[in-house]
Amino acid sequence: MSTWNYFELAEKLNGEGLNVSALQLWRILTAMDIDLIRTRGWLNRRDDPGFWVRVRDVCGLYLSPPVNALVLSVDEKIGMQAKQRVVGDCPPSPGRWRRREFEYRRRGTGVLVAALDVASGQVLAEPIERNDSVTFIRFLESIHHNIEPGVAVHVVLDNGASYTSKLTRQWFVDLPRWAVHYTPKHASWVNQVELFFSILQRKVIRNGNFGSRDDLIAKLIEFVIDYDATAGPFKWTYAADPLVA
Repeated sequence: MSTWNYFELAEKLNGEGLNVSALQLWRILTAMDIDLIRTRGWLNRRDDPGFWVRVRDVCGLYLSPPVNALVLSVDEKIGMQAKQRVVGDCPPSPGRWRRREFEYRRRGTGVLVAALDVASGQVLAEPIERNDSVTFIRFLESIHHNIEPGVAVHVVLDNGASYTSKLTRQWFVDLPRWAVHYTPKHASWVNQVELFFSILQRKVIRNGNFGSRDDLIAKLIEFVIDYDATAGPFKWTYAADPLVA
């Protein structure tokens, strides 16, 4: 059995000769701070020495950015559903939370590619139809042509297929002022743009009501513009050491 409750576990133990009631079992396990029902997600990451090498490399950019260089944190936010509630929300009132219709209709899915300027906190974002290498390189080129020639660019990426393809790697080779820093696998928290995506999720997507995919995209871009007006850099405190945070 994958999940036991206290009655089932007590019955099992009684069948094996250990007389205990469900209530007694609950008291014993509670005293031991053990809960049979609740779970917490956990990744059993393999011990890879290269993991901390990459983490230190990326965190070093955040904590001690290179001189005369731009540090960009880049990623795509995929699978953003344009959900339209069948009935509109009931606004909050004294003593009552805002109420939301459970039923909704799917109006499409949006994808956004974004680059966070680590030094300023400002974000450049574009909606895309396909998250492939050609689309990603087109986004990089739009950034490249708007940066002064003498400025180096350090870009932080995860290990997505469009970022590690031969086409993308060759693009970086052909433009040596671009230095790419790949995060380790299973380490999305190292990429600062994920912090912005978390804000975007809470502020726009989670409680949004969208009549179409275009409506979703328009509201996302509007939020990015408003966000940039008052943006500031994130205060990065992680020390890139397995024993220090």
